[in-house]
Amino acid sequence: MRFSGLRVLKEGFTGNKGWRPHWRDPEPKPEYDIVIIGGGGHGLSTAYYLARDHGLKNIAVLERGYIGGGNIGRNTTIVRANYFLQGNSEFYSHSLKLWEGLEEDLNYNVMHSQRGIINLFHSDGQRDAAARRGNMMISQGDDAILLGREELRKMVPYLNFDDLRFPLYGGLYHPRGGTARHDAVAWGYARGADQRGVDLIQNCEVTGIDIENGKVKGVQTVRGPIRAKKVAMVAAGRSSQVAAMAGMRLPIESHILQAFVTEGLKPVIDNVITFGMGHFYISQSDKGGLVFGGDLDFYASYAARGNLPTVEHVMEAGMALMPMIGKAKVLRSWGGIMDMSPDGSPIIDKTHIDGLYVNCGWNYGGFKAVPGSGSVFAHLIATGNYHPASTRHRLDRFRTGRGIIDEEGKGSQHNLH
Repeated sequence: MRFSGLRVLKEGFTGNKGWRPHWRDPEPKPEYDIVIIGGGGHGLSTAYYLARDHGLKNIAVLERGYIGGGNIGRNTTIVRANYFLQGNSEFYSHSLKLWEGLEEDLNYNVMHSQRGIINLFHSDGQRDAAARRGNMMISQGDDAILLGREELRKMVPYLNFDDLRFPLYGGLYHPRGGTARHDAVAWGYARGADQRGVDLIQNCEVTGIDIENGKVKGVQTVRGPIRAKKVAMVAAGRSSQVAAMAGMRLPIESHILQAFVTEGLKPVIDNVITFGMGHFYISQSDKGGLVFGGDLDFYASYAARGNLPTVEHVMEAGMALMPMIGKAKVLRSWGGIMDMSPDGSPIIDKTHIDGLYVNCGWNYGGFKAVPGSGSVFAHLIATGNYHPASTRHRLDRFRTGRGIIDEEGKGSQHNLH
C-alpha cells in the first residue's frame, strides 16, 4: 500500500474502505538472525536500515508495550544539527541529511518542517561561543547565521528584548533545523521495516538475555524464548535494566524530562526558539499548541512523570523570555525517561559479549538522532565495523578517558547534560 494524493482522493470518495493496517501483528518465531530489544524510534530505524541497506530480513523488534508508546511519543519533536564537538558534529549532520529525504524514502508523511532554530544569547561571552559553534557547523557542511539584536527583533519581535536580567544580544540561526511529528516517525519506520520482512512484535517484554561461553544465544520473553545470533539493546531510559540482564552495568543514569503543550492558538511562533539563560525551548505545533520544555527533574527515576517544582521552573523561564505565553492555557504535560551518559553524548557500540550490541545514552538528543542512530547502528550490527559518522561513540571512552565528547562542558555529572 503506497500513499499518494490520488490514493487519498480515491479513498475519500469510496468511504476509506481500501486502507489496510500499516504493519502486521505476527507471532514471534523460535529464532531470528537479529533481535532488537526496543520498539521506539531508534529500534525501528535500526531494523529498517538493516533491511534496506544490508538486505537482512530475518529480524524481530521486541516492544514490551505498543509501537510509539515510549520516548518516541514523549518528546518535543525538535530536529537539528547544531553541535560543536567532533564526533557529535558529523553524526548529527549525517542524521539531518537522512531527515531531509525521509518522507520520500518511507513514502510516509512524518511532517518534517524545516522552520529553523534560533539559539538566543544574552552576553558577549555567549555571542562568542555562538559564533564559534556556528563556524564549526559551517565547516561540517551545515548552515549557521549569526543574528544581531536588530536582525533578531525583525524575526521574533514578540520576545522580551528589554529584560534587564536577560538582555537579548542576538541569536544563532540554524535554518535547516525544525520539527517533525514524533508519532508519524515511529509509524513510518515501523511500516517501512514491516514491508521489508521485519517482524514487529508488540506486548513482548524481554525478561532475560541468554549467554553461553561469552556469546549471546537469544532472549527470554513473556511470550517465550527466542533464539538469536545477534541481540541489540535499544531501550532508551530502560537501557540499564536491560543491560543488567546480561550482567552489564552501563555508565548511564535515567532521569525524567518533562514537556508541555498549550491549547491551540493562531500561528504566532514560526521557528524553534531556545532561551540562552535558562533551559527552555519552544515551538508551535501544526495544531496550534505551543510545545515547550526545559530542565530535567534532577533525580534518577524510571517514572514517566515529573514534579511540580520543575514545572514552575520551566514556566518561569518561558515567562522571562516571552511574557505573552502567560495568557495560554496548558492542556497537558508528560515525562520521558532520559538515559543520561557521563559526557552527555551517546553510546553506539559492541559489548564484551559476542553478538550483543548497545545503543543508549542519548540524553536530550534522542529524537533528532532517530534516522542517524538507526543508520550507523545497523551498519555496526551488519558489518561489525563502525560507521564513519559514529566512530567516537564507543563505550570504552569512559574507561580510558580518551575521546570524551562533553558537548556542554559540564564534566561527568550525568544530570547536568
